[in-house]
Amino acid sequence: MQTELTFSPPADIETELLAVLAADSQTAKGPDAKPSPTLLSAGEALHSAAAAVLSSGEFKAAANETVLLHAPAGLKAKRLLIVGLGKQAKVNAQILRNAAGTAVRYTKPRAIKELALALPEPNSETPPHAVVKAIVEGAIVGDFDADTYKSDRKDVSVERFRLACPQDGDRAALEAALNEGVIVGESQNFTRSLVNEPGNKLTPTILGQRAAEMAQAVGLCWDVYSTEKLHELKMGAFWSVSQGSEEPPALIVLRYEPEGVNDGPILGLVGKGITFDTGGISIKPSDNMEKMKYDMAGGAAMMGAMRAIAMLKPKVRVIAVVCAAENMPDGKAQKPGDVQTAMPAADKPGKTIEIINTDAEGRLVLADGITYAKQLGATHLIDAATLTGAIGVALGLVNAGAFSNDDETYAKFDEALKTSGEKFWRMPLGDEYAEQIKSDIGDIKNTGGRYGGACTAAEFLHVFAEDTPWIHLDIAGLAWIDEVRPYIARGPSGVGVRSIVEWVRSY
Repeated sequence: MQTELTFSPPADIETELLAVLAADSQTAKGPDAKPSPTLLSAGEALHSAAAAVLSSGEFKAAANETVLLHAPAGLKAKRLLIVGLGKQAKVNAQILRNAAGTAVRYTKPRAIKELALALPEPNSETPPHAVVKAIVEGAIVGDFDADTYKSDRKDVSVERFRLACPQDGDRAALEAALNEGVIVGESQNFTRSLVNEPGNKLTPTILGQRAAEMAQAVGLCWDVYSTEKLHELKMGAFWSVSQGSEEPPALIVLRYEPEGVNDGPILGLVGKGITFDTGGISIKPSDNMEKMKYDMAGGAAMMGAMRAIAMLKPKVRVIAVVCAAENMPDGKAQKPGDVQTAMPAADKPGKTIEIINTDAEGRLVLADGITYAKQLGATHLIDAATLTGAIGVALGLVNAGAFSNDDETYAKFDEALKTSGEKFWRMPLGDEYAEQIKSDIGDIKNTGGRYGGACTAAEFLHVFAEDTPWIHLDIAGLAWIDEVRPYIARGPSGVGVRSIVEWVRSY
């Protein structure tokens, strides 16, 4: 998608489709209160063209509601699309992001290849540069489709997207915001493209190759290791997951080292990269197992975040560790009751782990990934994983889960959410959950029973993070979208990329 700003009045833009945004300005409440749709873009010609439909009562400006006008009088655009934002008082960057995605996805079944979107008038809550960044992100995310392998696939992507800005806008600031939006949106789509790949097309080895190609393209340092390195580092937890597969594991390391930054924090990003998860010997039911190709969404999110970080160039050092493997149930696979030894820390032996359920494998690879990130110098940690079904039970498909052992570190992440628009809810850690994973035969066990499953999984990782400031993101409920939404395609969501990037930038 070619993305650009224009400072021409929207009425003068020649385009196949001009999109404008409208909100419900009605503040009264009660059964007699009726929606009052109001255009948020200036210009007498725009308001005149939209007046009849806005006053008809047919269009209520609900969030992502659309109405299309052909040959709008007074405009050079062939069509005018009005996209609703919901209540005007509640409009924020995320609502604008979704509206832009809605406009782009509206074009697809109609084979409309170009559109312009009129920037809404700024408000105190969302300044113009934040509006531009959010809208561009939403447009790019909205353009992604998951039909990669259809033999009759037709390219219905938008070829040109223009954002109409006020003539008196700060052009340099808006151009910078546009560039940031493109980088972050394309990085989120990069993550989605990885998560969308079938297990036979994206093995751990191929994921490593994709990581190396991306790193070379954006200027990251990288290493990709396999079985020999796991044995050298004594990564017994990571290796135990991969030992049942014909496909070798991949230990992916990406480094962002900005010029002139030789001190300060080193941020460690650790991702679960299970390219297919059968559950191992504790095999999953067949229903929906095909979706287990998405079990590397945490690792893919870290790769997408590193892509964006390399291009945005924040002044902080970042290391990413992605632990990629298949979890398969052959004769070499680990068994319930086995005891595995995790990677040793610098000054102490590796923790021993009793395997209760081989389908609790993500925490095993992350355990060694976290220890390795610390060994590489990480002073602050964040991990992301499709770790537990329990997080979806706890939070539904609305929020992802977040855990942390450090309030100051988490406060930075919480602040980052205001920019990213993603929804995470902080969940508890505690000694009571740690008690549930104590083992009689070893140090810890890899599941803590039915109750508090997301919290006991987080406590398992806490054992390896120790006192290093650390955040754990359990994205299992949000990494895959099953229902049709007007602003994003069904399939991989790329959740986490935007929030991780903004967290890194806060340093």
